[in-house]
Amino acid sequence: MLALHTHAKVSGSFPAYPVKVLDLPEALTTNLARNRVAAKLPADCSVDLGALANLGFAGVIAGTAPRISPPLPVLHSADDPRVVDGGDVIQVRPDGSQVMVLFRRRSTSNSLFITERCNSLCLMCSQPPRPVDDGWRIDELKQVVDLIDPSLSTIGVTGGEPTLLRERLAELLAHVRGVLSDTQIHVLTNGRLFADPALVELFEGLQGWVTWGVPVYADVPSIHDHVVQARGAFFETLEGIYNLGAARHAIEVRYVLHKQTAPRIRAFAEFARRNLPFVSHVAFMGLEPMGFAKMNRDLLWIDPVDYAKDLGAAVEWLDRNGVATSIFNLPLCILPRNSWRFARKSISDWKRTYEPICAGCDVMDQCGGFFRSTGPDWQSRAVLPIVRGH
Repeated sequence: MLALHTHAKVSGSFPAYPVKVLDLPEALTTNLARNRVAAKLPADCSVDLGALANLGFAGVIAGTAPRISPPLPVLHSADDPRVVDGGDVIQVRPDGSQVMVLFRRRSTSNSLFITERCNSLCLMCSQPPRPVDDGWRIDELKQVVDLIDPSLSTIGVTGGEPTLLRERLAELLAHVRGVLSDTQIHVLTNGRLFADPALVELFEGLQGWVTWGVPVYADVPSIHDHVVQARGAFFETLEGIYNLGAARHAIEVRYVLHKQTAPRIRAFAEFARRNLPFVSHVAFMGLEPMGFAKMNRDLLWIDPVDYAKDLGAAVEWLDRNGVATSIFNLPLCILPRNSWRFARKSISDWKRTYEPICAGCDVMDQCGGFFRSTGPDWQSRAVLPIVRGH
């Protein structure tokens, strides 16, 4: 687990806009505009900063403070120097008090955070919404996209609720497609606003590039609406999914597992197969104990081992019926062994951790681990190391 931010010091005036960090050899040969590049200097290397300044670099990243007043900005003395590496895109507060990694070359879980606003108030929301005007994010995110490696296989778009930005979301996705033509886009959305066919039309032409990840929390409206705290949300979501499907968009249905939803796992699997046969993927997801989830623990907590049998039966049934199915965010030791083939290492690498007891596990390298926010109150009694042959 490696954080997405650190603290550092700045000599000079480091740019406030996003910049690409490149190791010095790559920085000298890149096709990117040099005023968008910060050269990362090797340790104990004597470099002519004046020459780099003349080449127009935005700044440099160094391990220690420069000995004399530098001719270009220097970001140095990071609290955790591992956080920023060559290939990353960062944004720095002018005083260096926070260095944020907006894209990490080494990561398999990069995403664009598009808004804090949402039209639902899900009981277990890990990113509680705020009613703020953050439309400015689109222009900034387009700058980030311009600096992302074109070899990136997948990028996520998340919030809040991205579809609240309507045309501006379509603008961002079109920009991603134009700049990163080989990159698949995965957008997390509650799907409710797609009940308006006019919104679906804004994304015409993005079929084949975008998958819409839409949560459906039950096969009956009362439970779904209770979970999202919005009356009528169940039917809005289904209508949105049908409208997306009619427009030939790829859809992933997500089912978050907790006390309110676990009793209907099997019923939901049958509902999804019979009523949503056109979706490309169904994902059953372990709960992230963050945000509203922590506030609503008594409403949500159920030991995953207590629903593991139903979960295993549901994914097996969907698989036999030709529905691509996965289990996200749950460690292998909680699941029946015949369900392991459905389990994915889905927790973002900067959120993922393992318990001390996992050190003795023979399958830890295959296991998705735990959210780092998982404390003792959220720990299953079934967690134990797996020893092959036992």
